Amino acid sequence: MRILFIVPYVPNLVHVRSYNLLKSLSARGHQVTLASLWSGKEDQADLKALEPYCRQVLAFPLAKWRSYVNSLLALASPDPLQAAYCWSPQLANGLAELLNSPADRAPFDVIHIEHLRGARYGTALAAMRRGAGAVKPMPPIVWDSVDNISLLFRQASVHSRRFFSRMLTRFELTRTEGYEVRLMQQFAHILVTSQNDRQAFYDLLPGSARRPEISVIPNGVDTEFFAPDPSVRREPDTLVISGKMSYHANVTMSLNFANQVMPLIWAKRPAVRLWLVGKDPAKELLALAKNPAIKVTGTVADIRPYLQEAALAVAPLTYGVGIQNKVLEAMACGAPVVSTPQAVSALSAVSARDVAVARSPQELASTILGLLDDPERRACLGRNGRKYVEDHHCWGEITAHLEEVYNGIIPN
Repeated sequence: MRILFIVPYVPNLVHVRSYNLLKSLSARGHQVTLASLWSGKEDQADLKALEPYCRQVLAFPLAKWRSYVNSLLALASPDPLQAAYCWSPQLANGLAELLNSPADRAPFDVIHIEHLRGARYGTALAAMRRGAGAVKPMPPIVWDSVDNISLLFRQASVHSRRFFSRMLTRFELTRTEGYEVRLMQQFAHILVTSQNDRQAFYDLLPGSARRPEISVIPNGVDTEFFAPDPSVRREPDTLVISGKMSYHANVTMSLNFANQVMPLIWAKRPAVRLWLVGKDPAKELLALAKNPAIKVTGTVADIRPYLQEAALAVAPLTYGVGIQNKVLEAMACGAPVVSTPQAVSALSAVSARDVAVARSPQELASTILGLLDDPERRACLGRNGRKYVEDHHCWGEITAHLEEVYNGIIPN
């Protein structure tokens, strides 16, 4: 199968979904052409590392200032700022040339586009197909929304601890809802990571509207890369929260946990330490490091040692959508995971067997203290979590499901 894979950011260990789907599709014998945007030397290095998995890499620079200008220009339109943030006329023109190449037949069997930030490239290609710009028949387009962004913004507009995030998501919400409704009429097939996101898309539609095909393609985890290290002894009385620490949902959960849950834990167990591990920590999180019991790492070369060394991984998400990669990665590393229901709502993991689930700050503190007092239960939870991701979140099986979607929409 010849696949044009359009991602508005470079697939890498941060953007794990596109990174692993691309690698897995290549491993399964498909010819993948990657079209993407880069913004620095790290992105360029990541693109270079992807070349062995790609038939071709088409990539153009997108400076941060250009994204900000795109967003300002979008203020005059009915579309959300997110829709314009990653727009590059260079990439759009490159895609048009690629699809109108002088080969005897259409150069691709299917086009795969990821995220709301990439959707505009799909609508541009669809418009080209309807107009006079397409020299050849346009392949069917699969839009991988990943998450329902309206659902995320609806939650963030109420629960985010960051004032700017609350205001921005409130401003964007109505625009995003309308945009996602319009996108549902544009593409041959839509993908999301969870049933909750699928239902959220359908809930946006008026009763008389056509219901598009939406498939759940969950996120996986590289269980060879993220794995327990038998040579590493887990540090007693250590908790780790991981993730991109500038992301509003991660900032909110970390602040809530540090301010509401940790005092309850310290009252019973003063030696407990909290590690906040992830790139670009917000200034509110950096301020937490004034407490010697809280470590804010910033960017780390490898997150695995923290997941392999901590006594417990904690995912106290207040709001969020889709599948939480931070949970899958911790479970894959054999870390016992304590989470809120929001962090595992998209998983089929069994509470108290594969993951410990708690709702309130009091429940989180009580659950964590109980596990810190019970090494055997912690070890059992870690083993079961590892088995869960091996059984349910293997990228090979997930990619096989994606192939079924492709085959279902490619004309015979």
